[in-house]
Amino acid sequence: MQRFAIWQLEEIQYFFVQRKRLLVKKTMKFGFYTLGCKVNQYETQAMAQLFVEKGHSVGDFSDLCDGYIINTCSVTAVADKKNRAVIRRARRDNPHAVIAVCGCYPQHAADAVADLGADVIGGSADRKAFVEQVLSFAENKVKSRQVDEALKRRNFEILPAGGLEGRTRAMLKVQDGCVNFCSYCIIPYTRGPIRSAPVSLALSQAKELAVQGYREIVVTGIEIAGWGADLPGKPNLAELLEAVCNAVPHLRVRLGSLEPRIITEEFCERLAGIPNLCPHFHLSMQSGCDTVLERMKRKYDTARYLESVELLKAHFPGCAVTTDMIVAFPGETAEEFAQSLAFIRKCGFADMHIFPYSRRPGTPADKMPGQLSNAVKEERSRAAIQVAAEMADAYRKNLINTSQIVLFEQEDGVYYTGHTPNYVKVYAKGSDLHNEFRLVRITGLHQDGVLGELV
Repeated sequence: MQRFAIWQLEEIQYFFVQRKRLLVKKTMKFGFYTLGCKVNQYETQAMAQLFVEKGHSVGDFSDLCDGYIINTCSVTAVADKKNRAVIRRARRDNPHAVIAVCGCYPQHAADAVADLGADVIGGSADRKAFVEQVLSFAENKVKSRQVDEALKRRNFEILPAGGLEGRTRAMLKVQDGCVNFCSYCIIPYTRGPIRSAPVSLALSQAKELAVQGYREIVVTGIEIAGWGADLPGKPNLAELLEAVCNAVPHLRVRLGSLEPRIITEEFCERLAGIPNLCPHFHLSMQSGCDTVLERMKRKYDTARYLESVELLKAHFPGCAVTTDMIVAFPGETAEEFAQSLAFIRKCGFADMHIFPYSRRPGTPADKMPGQLSNAVKEERSRAAIQVAAEMADAYRKNLINTSQIVLFEQEDGVYYTGHTPNYVKVYAKGSDLHNEFRLVRITGLHQDGVLGELV
């Protein structure tokens, strides 16, 4: 009988323990934190699905997890500050977990992310490879970094569509990249040029979302107005929207942010007859003053923007036109700001997002003269927010005593909340309304939306 030394027995025992560990797949739980735009939200949901498909689970970011995925935004310096705070907190609170960071921040600042203690660093592309790297680190503890050159990208990345469990609304990403190169924006450098999803892919994913039980799809991308520019024959967004809406006629289809120059008579005529297209249009504006728009390197002036607003309101009566506005851009005078306020009143927006200008290192605007103080930024933000609130109240008051089809999403105290087709938030009393379309009569204003009664 062969005899073994104690050290040999220990080696044999170690071999079988390791073999058993490799044969029995470890199930891990991952928490996600998303900063930034709807595209980031879509990509986070896609990564969550990829982890689940590999047998792992998704927990809340505040849960005790094996790994934490932070999907970052870098549209402003303020966004970068938030990124760093989240990464530091995750590393501090979870010293033994996998800390993985992806998105636009590491795309241009990978060294800074590494200095914060991230184990796995990815950029704003190739999410499938990023997921594999996270799982690889969990196995072998070898740190990795994979960040490509965004400006060289040419292919649209295919990811699973959908949303997290319990959602009524899903995002359908159809486009990535931007070539506008606005003076304040770093996104063209972190996302690369325009890449479009083929119509066949968009249709198959939309149909799959319908099968999964979603009731509304949000067509999203970094610059969806540019969809099709890189495809054979250069189809336009109206063609894609017609195809998607026809493919899922029982689902609402909502548009993400639009560049105003895409709004033409032909665009409106083609879309006005589609019953399941939501009459809600978010037109990127940024300033209501021509000289500021010129410094921003925007590709339109206020006259062209107002033409887009008027076309939409003529072809989609009662539609909601919403926008973004940056106040206190470098060199903005009091007169230029007053022109912006007068212009937004003329447009009559249903809602607005107001942002004080935030310096973004690496962009031309960061080096412009006339950088304004925080006090001026705060004062102008308050003034613009006040005008925006007045317009929002006026728009919502016009809904009182009308009946609206509401898609209900979640409970909020004694109410269920949901949204009308034109994206006004509705509070109504009822039970078991989640993911249901219901006819609601609007009775008054309430908080950030309106009150309604089930008909």
